[in-house]
Amino acid sequence: ASCAAENITVVYGMEGDTISVNCTYNPRQQRWREKSWCKQVDETKCRHVVSARRFWLPFLKNRNGTTSISDNIHEGILTVTMKRLKKQDAGLYQCYTEYLGETNSLRKVQVQVLTAALETQMPEEPSALQSISSIPPEANFTVFYIIAGFLVSKFVVAVLIFVIGNSRKNRETEQKQPSLNERQVLSFTGDFAQGGISPSWESTA
Repeated sequence: ASCAAENITVVYGMEGDTISVNCTYNPRQQRWREKSWCKQVDETKCRHVVSARRFWLPFLKNRNGTTSISDNIHEGILTVTMKRLKKQDAGLYQCYTEYLGETNSLRKVQVQVLTAALETQMPEEPSALQSISSIPPEANFTVFYIIAGFLVSKFVVAVLIFVIGNSRKNRETEQKQPSLNERQVLSFTGDFAQGGISPSWESTA
């Protein structure tokens, strides 16, 4: 109610965001007057922040830190932009013109900077939605553990099959080696008989 009585515009912005404020004026009467943006310190003092360019290219922005101002002298619109809002940027501001020591207020603006903590102050339904949305990550972890257990079991089975197969091959090779030794002994005795024993048999015969 007090803001409405004093004709104050309230502008809200999140911390870190950008806000823009337009202050209109009569371009015929106030075109070439100096226009500025200030922050109200008390009831009588307003601390200067930034002023628009005068006479030479007034439409170009003039900047002071994160606050910039530009003047459209043809449309009679003074635009103030505040970037990367901080808590200390909150307060009462005003656009004003100055000419021969006379100050004329164009618009008073109350800037409110909202912090991220306000986002948690939500109704019960959104909080319930947040609790529901927290379920899928847990489900994802359980699915991951199931898949990991399945892969590990498959790996263990494959290792067992490999070990059993190698043991069977070793047994088969051990069984084949005696028969090969017997064949070598028989062939050796046959050769020996052809070399020396058969002639003696022939002589005795």
